[in-house]
Amino acid sequence: MKRSTTKPPPEIEKWKKEDVHLWLMTQVKVHELCADRFIEEEVSGDILVVFEKTDILDLGIKHGPAVKITSYLERLKEGSKHESQFPAYVENWTKEQVNQWLQQHVKTYSKYAERLQEEDVSGDCIVCFKKQDFLDLDLKSGPAVKILAELRQLNEKPEPTLQPIPHTSTEQKATPKPIQPKPSLPQAIATQQAESYDNTESKIDEMVGKKPENVHLPFERTSEKEEIQQPKAQNLGAKRKETVVTRTLPDIPKITVEIQKTLDNLLKDDLKRFHFNLQEYSKSKHKPVPRGKLEGKDTMDTAKLLTEHYGSNEALQVTLDVLREIHQCDLVCHLEKNMGQLRQQCLSKEVSKKEANQGDKLKNLLTCGGNSLDSYDRFVVVTNKSSPEQVQYLQFLSKLKLFCVLDFDPESAAKGGLCHSYRELRVANQHTPSQYQGQTESVIKNLNLYKQTSWVFCNGRHDLDSDSNRELDYKNWLRKSCRDVEQLVSFICNPEVLLHGRSLIIFLLLSPVDSEKDPIYDTYKSFLKHTEEKNIITICDSQSTYEKWRELIQDKCDCDIDPLSIYELTLSEVNGTVMALGPLSQSSEMLLPSSNSSAVVLKQKDEDLMTALDILCLNQCENTYDENSQEFHDFRIKVEEEFYRGGKVKWWNFYFCDKDTEKPFIKRDKYENVKKMIRSQWRDSKNACVLLNLFHHPGCGGTTLAMHVMWDLRQEFRCAVLKDNTLPKDEVAIQVRKLMKLESEKPSPVLLLVDDSQETKNPYDLVNCIRKAVEDFSNMNMDDMQNCKVIILNCVRSHSPKEQYKQDNSTQCQYITASLTSEEQKEFEKKLKELEESHEKPENFYSFMIMKSNFDTDYVDDLARNTLESFNFSTKEAQLFAFLALLNTYVAESEISLSLCEDFLGLKMIHWREDSVLDRMKPYSNFLLIDTDEEWGGYKGIRILHHTIASACLKELERRRSLKVSGIAMEILHCDLFFSVGVVKHRFMQSIQRMLIERQRKKDGDEREPFSPLIEKIHNQQGRQTVQEIFVKASSRFETSASIPQALARYLYINERDFPEALKWAEKAKNIKQNSYTFDTIGQVYKSNLKTNIHREKQETTHNPEDLNTNVKIADNAITAFKRAQELASREDEPEEEAADDESDDYPRKSYNVYGYVGVLEIAFLIFEILGRLPFFEESDPMKKKYLQSFLQKAIPITSVYKDDNEINNRYMEIVKEHEPFLLNLKTEVKETFELLDCYFTYIKGNNSEFDSKNHWTVCGYFKKYVNLFCTAPEGIKAERQNNPNLNLKIEIEERRLCLERNQADTFAGILQHLDKPAQEIERVTECYAFLQQQQLANKKQKTKETINYILSNIVLYHLKPKSKHVKSYSHLSDLLLKTLQDVGLRYPFPDPYYLALLLLWPSPTQKNTEIGTYVTAIRNSSRKHLSKLFRKRSTVAKLYLGKEEGLKRLISKSKLDKSFLPMMPRDALAQLWWNGDIFKEKAIISRLHRVSGTIEQGELFANYGKLKIPVRPALIDGIRSGFSTEKVSFYLGFAINGPLAYDIQHEN
Repeated sequence: MKRSTTKPPPEIEKWKKEDVHLWLMTQVKVHELCADRFIEEEVSGDILVVFEKTDILDLGIKHGPAVKITSYLERLKEGSKHESQFPAYVENWTKEQVNQWLQQHVKTYSKYAERLQEEDVSGDCIVCFKKQDFLDLDLKSGPAVKILAELRQLNEKPEPTLQPIPHTSTEQKATPKPIQPKPSLPQAIATQQAESYDNTESKIDEMVGKKPENVHLPFERTSEKEEIQQPKAQNLGAKRKETVVTRTLPDIPKITVEIQKTLDNLLKDDLKRFHFNLQEYSKSKHKPVPRGKLEGKDTMDTAKLLTEHYGSNEALQVTLDVLREIHQCDLVCHLEKNMGQLRQQCLSKEVSKKEANQGDKLKNLLTCGGNSLDSYDRFVVVTNKSSPEQVQYLQFLSKLKLFCVLDFDPESAAKGGLCHSYRELRVANQHTPSQYQGQTESVIKNLNLYKQTSWVFCNGRHDLDSDSNRELDYKNWLRKSCRDVEQLVSFICNPEVLLHGRSLIIFLLLSPVDSEKDPIYDTYKSFLKHTEEKNIITICDSQSTYEKWRELIQDKCDCDIDPLSIYELTLSEVNGTVMALGPLSQSSEMLLPSSNSSAVVLKQKDEDLMTALDILCLNQCENTYDENSQEFHDFRIKVEEEFYRGGKVKWWNFYFCDKDTEKPFIKRDKYENVKKMIRSQWRDSKNACVLLNLFHHPGCGGTTLAMHVMWDLRQEFRCAVLKDNTLPKDEVAIQVRKLMKLESEKPSPVLLLVDDSQETKNPYDLVNCIRKAVEDFSNMNMDDMQNCKVIILNCVRSHSPKEQYKQDNSTQCQYITASLTSEEQKEFEKKLKELEESHEKPENFYSFMIMKSNFDTDYVDDLARNTLESFNFSTKEAQLFAFLALLNTYVAESEISLSLCEDFLGLKMIHWREDSVLDRMKPYSNFLLIDTDEEWGGYKGIRILHHTIASACLKELERRRSLKVSGIAMEILHCDLFFSVGVVKHRFMQSIQRMLIERQRKKDGDEREPFSPLIEKIHNQQGRQTVQEIFVKASSRFETSASIPQALARYLYINERDFPEALKWAEKAKNIKQNSYTFDTIGQVYKSNLKTNIHREKQETTHNPEDLNTNVKIADNAITAFKRAQELASREDEPEEEAADDESDDYPRKSYNVYGYVGVLEIAFLIFEILGRLPFFEESDPMKKKYLQSFLQKAIPITSVYKDDNEINNRYMEIVKEHEPFLLNLKTEVKETFELLDCYFTYIKGNNSEFDSKNHWTVCGYFKKYVNLFCTAPEGIKAERQNNPNLNLKIEIEERRLCLERNQADTFAGILQHLDKPAQEIERVTECYAFLQQQQLANKKQKTKETINYILSNIVLYHLKPKSKHVKSYSHLSDLLLKTLQDVGLRYPFPDPYYLALLLLWPSPTQKNTEIGTYVTAIRNSSRKHLSKLFRKRSTVAKLYLGKEEGLKRLISKSKLDKSFLPMMPRDALAQLWWNGDIFKEKAIISRLHRVSGTIEQGELFANYGKLKIPVRPALIDGIRSGFSTEKVSFYLGFAINGPLAYDIQHEN
């Protein structure tokens, strides 16, 4: 490189780059490499003058030289020379010597000193530093000011001696071996802190001499291989020794002496006034000094008393305050002069005493004196700005069960920030305070609280580039954000969210809080407003930070935070101490089975993401405790006791039995059956997801059996329990898929336990969602396909499990009842003997004993009788027990929250004593159990041990105490405490509501009992008045629930026939919530009223025309209600959860379907029946029946109907005339409804429920009545036809049309239904259409609809009777169709002609129709317009499939395919095969249907015939996997009314 050789000219702007280089080398004296960078970057003089420090740093020059160059440049521009203000030896220091001086003499934090050394800050550089230069290197203001002050003081001191800083092994890189870490130095020290203080110094000295093992830090990103250093052992030891020296500092008597000296200056009277004010002093947390202790005391005694009573530190402040009160200002000033020094001496002494036990103190604060972090349900952390050096020591946060973190560091989410580092290990959702506003339950659900950590940015987020995320200064924060943070604090401290005393708030101060004008200080004050001081602890990064914070809190909040603060431990020591706490399971690696008998690690972060699943690991429960310890023994006894008493089974129960092979877990009789069923379905089923049902009586061990099987299959399957049923099914499916593929290239089979699904009869939503999700893995070899499978084990509570088992597909279900086999009874006897060896009083394990007694009712009744011997309902305890008995008898899985019980009993919360409720509830507490729900933040609820005990207690209370269930229910409803707002109470309120309205299914089928078991019992015992009183009171409690008034309306119209009152309550329900269910209830009230009226009128001998008037009005109202119900059920925008409260009304959720249409039919035929009994319309008289038929068909007006002239008939005529528009519209309404329902039952894929079957039969019954009323030709017409031959043709045409209507063949859907009917009927239908076609040709009036129906009738007839003389050829039908298609074009309002186009014109090897794609588009558009109401969220079904033949032979009907399986297979099982698509795996299907080749492109499916591509829809939702991959596929083709459907889609590769 060219070097400069001459001195630079005085005008800097004229310097060349060589001149700049020369100046840097000769004047500034920087390293040659630095000067060379200026040459390389072509920095000449005119550029140099505009340079700032940041520009120099951008050249890659380190901070030390950059500051020096900047300083020299400033002097140069000013025209002055650089002159040092410090001793010459300082400028000669190397960067290492600067580091030594900072650490040994300035006592700077080692990380700060090392940071300066890294940036080449030598002596000649540091003398140029200003405060901002230190801040730019991430030093805090305090250290920066101190360094500058110490530099200035060097002028007045001798040159300091500098010692080399020895390097320890902690400076080596951490080894990322996945082994159990040995204790680091701080951890080891933490374990020694329980030792006495006298031994501390020597022990630390001993340990400092040893080199600690390297520890792999979780926050370290191993990919970056950053060098992370532990604090130097030598420094730590030095620090400890220095602290011990503080024993020689001034002792407390010196403070006492100082106070005494001050008081000596008081006159005798002033001292008396001092004593008087002192005994009234109230600013301290201590009680005032008693008057008796002050009497006659001199100044020395008074001073001693002050320091003994208040402590040396606070005694100074009390003395000052009292002196001010007695106006001794001079003495106040005198004492204040010495106060700072005295306080510092006092603090140093106190610190020296406390230092040795700060580790123990931290443990005690976090564990309430125990060894496990489980003492608290949740932690809340509030923190401020952190540095990357601090973050590496904060991995302990990942071990805490964090509810939320309130973070005031806007850089936290950026790389190196605290939030970013935490999210590398655990899941944290990033929120703002404003997201915590709204209803408590909604906030909890929306933000995933309890399930995942919420990280709340309380003052900006710099990783997001928007104005709304900028950090605000204090003034703007106060104005814009303070209120949101206050509301957030209020939310956190709400006992419905985090129970008081069961959560801990940690203020983690990582940087100083210099004044009260700091958002974190306002946040502290907010917490003080909403919770007790004892629930907040403080952890500070340094003693100086703590001093400022303590002073601020003490001065402004009048709180002494010292007992709740940690400030003497380094962050490394805090981290080590917390990480050493239990439970240890979080630190050991959890394993999952993987391919080829291998295992993979389940990371904590992955587990956090799968919020819906409780995952069972291979090494579940292992390495959690020292299994030889007393702690483990006590834990085992407790867990076993809870289970055998009646608690839910835990994985621990199976683990204990596995460890002790001589005492195995009892295997129920069906254990092997369930295990075999799971394995066979995994091995043999071709489905990606299989549903297996386990039906069981409540409390008979069904869920325990399922979990036992799962425990033993955890080596073969990745096992999980679905713990959150509220999540959307597709989200659960995504989590199951994640579990299947976790940490492995190849999938592993998953066994998923679903406990008591609410959709017991139709859980296929979850099945289909999982199938679609795992379809992503289908592109793999056959070996992998075997493992790409999910088995759902669905535990279903049932009152008749055996009956349900018989109804279900027996290969995919099992059942277990409340009855033991003789072998099982022997096992229970054996287990009791084992329990007697290890447990006290196992006879009190009532749940176990009930099963052992084979569910003996006498045993349970005796228990109840003995326990309730001294029952007194006037006491709170007895009332609470009665409430639980009622609730647990009538509502499965119900409980009352622990906190609600405490409130009800008037207990003040005793810290860490949840047993206090059970103590208070004696003698009933033997029957009670506390359950914990971790998903709701450690929510605790109390329930009775077993369903049978609750039921027996309720019977005992009725029998011996005359306490009826109605009385207990009413007592609950009258208790105001239970009905105030809150999550905890909401669960209880839901249980009360379920108790009143939830109806059980009848033993045979889908229908339910008319009322809930409780209401049924109260009705039988006490009748209407009591039932109505309970419902009325409940309605006032549940004001926003439509279900209560709805249930009362049902009770009143079904049981009491009180229709006006029933209507009032049905209307009230509708006013609360307008949906299909509430309107249907109104319709049902009117219908029941109408039926009752008809029944009564049939019994009466006289006719009252006013009855007709009343009935027609009722019918009109009923039809309006049913139509509105159907309209709401068919709405596109009706939300999924609209009917959530109405699950126990007339229909189960999401099954309203077509009840509104059926209701309209029912009312119309009731009116037809009423009209048919009028004197001039009597159906028994053929002529009068013809009048009725003609009137309803609008053929004759009512005035033309012949009648006897009398008062009654005339009044009837007037009423009919008055309601004529309504009555004349009925026939049209009925006909349109039949056509709609024909479409529904023909085109829509049924949900395989009895509701659809029942509706179908009901509709068929009404159609027969319709045919009888409107589709018969009276005898008179036949006679007239013989007399008048000219009428013959018209009558024949009319007869043919009546025949079609009578055979339900006048509609396209009706003709398709004939595929399932006898051939004779469709032959007659085809003959009728042929006749009508001839007449059309003769008159040259072609009717499109009849032509279309004629073509379809031929196709159906060919299928049923191919050799019939009425069947036309394929070519004839095709030609006729093509002509029709030409006439109608592509915008025909109905899909019928385009459906025929698919059947007859679909391409074949010999025929290719290029227009077929346009017909597919046309049928889709037409069906969407015409049938959208019926299609909403439902699938269509194909009636005809594409076979392997040609012409009409290639169309194969579903009914023909069914015949291959019937009667060998039950219809239910066959329907199930069609429903889930498994039918296409059967040989009988494969041999008859043609497999079409196609492609998937851009997520769309096409059938390919050469270059012709025809759009096709997948029949099942999991037909096409996501990802928009272009794939070759093949499939079977079915023809549905909305277009071609693809079944059994297979990828070619």
